[in-house]
Amino acid sequence: MHRRAPYFHPGLMTDMYHPDSAYVSWRAGRNGLTTFDLYTRVAPFGGAYLLVAGLEAGLEFVQSFRYTEQDLKFLAHIRDYDTAFLDDLAELRFTGEIVALPEGSIAFPNEPLLRVTAPFREAILLEAGLLQAMGLSTLIATKASRIVYAASHGQKRRVSEFAFRRAQEPMTVARASYIGGCTSTSLLNAAYEYRLPATGTVPHALVELFNTEQEAFEAIAEAYNRYTLLLDTYDQRAAIHTAIAVALRYQETLGHTLAAVRLDSGDLVADSIYIREQLDQAGLNNVRILGSGDLDEWKITALLEAGAAIDSFGVGTTLGSGAGSVERNIEGGSLGTVYKEAWYVDESGTEYPKMKLAGAKSTWPGKKEIYRHPQWEDDIIQLAHEPRPDGYQHLLRPVMRNGVMIPGSLPPLSEIRELAQENLELLPAKYRALTVEQPYPVHFSDSLHALRKQATILIGKEPL
Repeated sequence: MHRRAPYFHPGLMTDMYHPDSAYVSWRAGRNGLTTFDLYTRVAPFGGAYLLVAGLEAGLEFVQSFRYTEQDLKFLAHIRDYDTAFLDDLAELRFTGEIVALPEGSIAFPNEPLLRVTAPFREAILLEAGLLQAMGLSTLIATKASRIVYAASHGQKRRVSEFAFRRAQEPMTVARASYIGGCTSTSLLNAAYEYRLPATGTVPHALVELFNTEQEAFEAIAEAYNRYTLLLDTYDQRAAIHTAIAVALRYQETLGHTLAAVRLDSGDLVADSIYIREQLDQAGLNNVRILGSGDLDEWKITALLEAGAAIDSFGVGTTLGSGAGSVERNIEGGSLGTVYKEAWYVDESGTEYPKMKLAGAKSTWPGKKEIYRHPQWEDDIIQLAHEPRPDGYQHLLRPVMRNGVMIPGSLPPLSEIRELAQENLELLPAKYRALTVEQPYPVHFSDSLHALRKQATILIGKEPL
């Protein structure tokens, strides 16, 4: 199984306030066992769910986290830290526990995607790296799953990820898109590293290289046993007749097959219908029509509802950036994951519930578990020591213990994709939809409500 190479300076993959916070903790002598929850308050893109991804990258970051001599010299240069604190950082390694939702799981707002329990300084220094790893991958996997869902529209249509040139982080996008249901990537490096199918068509520049479109099509048909032709360089409707003539001739003389034609602009509905008619009349019924060009889940839905004769899609920009929709006033581009302290045990063993009081952004204290009804009627979040609700499935899984990865925590990408697709099939249709009327019900246990009330009263007063 491929492992993403660790960051060159993992100890510096933090925001400035993380080592600053660790320094205050060190000076104050407070480094008790602390629990943090990583979650998001809102599902992206106006939907109901999140498709979890990024755990592998997150755990690799945790395993590699350390400060080199060069890192410590840099910290000493930008901040007047005590040298004994820097010596302490030199020895810092993660020694705690992480439980998480497996990649390919379905999650909902306010549910911990992972839970970290470790000495405070270890846990706080991991915040930004974990948020980046989990947030971006989950955003892209969720976006991909929505695009694939829109493309299905009564039949299975392939979606290829074409995002490299505009992706936020191309390798992450390719991996997460595959988890979300895309069948291939255009990025060869991702295909190599993750063993993904690689697909691509031809650029307009290749067609323009030749004096005529016919010469270009002939050169492509002669070069490959199976090939795709791009039709919209000049005139799509004229191009299809040229493509058909070339396809029939090279099928007869060389046995080379026109596999697909691609439309990247123009009236995709009317042009695709016309092109389908011409292909069928020529006996080229198996030639697929690929649509591309700034598509997203909403545009794909509109195309198919209007009757577009498109068999597969290539999606780049909106997928690679996790874009929302300006037209629909739907935000995108970031998942908005947060990492919040929930529990603290000081050096004497005294336990404190921890929470933030901030209206809708108020947090929930305590070490939590998530349980799901087998028919997806609801999820229950409760304290870890509470017994499992009858018949409910336990969702969080241990992935690191005492700073060591638990065997089997990082399955092959093919298994992650398979789990993701199984979970998406199980997700009730009303929550799989692109827009939802009601969110999926997530309930907090009575004990959690009581602890939250107690923590609210006790904030700034006596420990629990």
